[in-house]
Amino acid sequence: MLDKISRNLEILKIGRLKVIKMELIIFLGLILAVWIAAKVYSQKKRREELMSKYSDQKIVEQIIRRSIWQGQTKEQLIDSIGKPIGVDERVYKSKKAETWKYNQTGAKTFALRIIIEDGVVVGWEKK
Repeated sequence: MLDKISRNLEILKIGRLKVIKMELIIFLGLILAVWIAAKVYSQKKRREELMSKYSDQKIVEQIIRRSIWQGQTKEQLIDSIGKPIGVDERVYKSKKAETWKYNQTGAKTFALRIIIEDGVVVGWEKK
């Protein structure tokens, strides 16, 4: 009789553990679903904001892909890859040139340098 009670208690414990495990899986699934929904919502909102700002689907797609292109404005560049870590400025007689630096790899070295003349991207160098 005591043996039977012990077995029944073990079965109840195992059953309870399975229920707890299932509840945990459901809880984690809900967290994942909420995270995915928030991510989709924020991406959709960002796309709408960029379309409102630029009114050009091609530019918006390039910004969302974090692209750099010749002719890109400084504002588009910031929307695409963010603000630079550093900026070097040079003023010439006929133009203003800037080098925007990203992804610092050493004391004075950067993995990406973007050259901007008169407010527009004219080139870049990746290391």
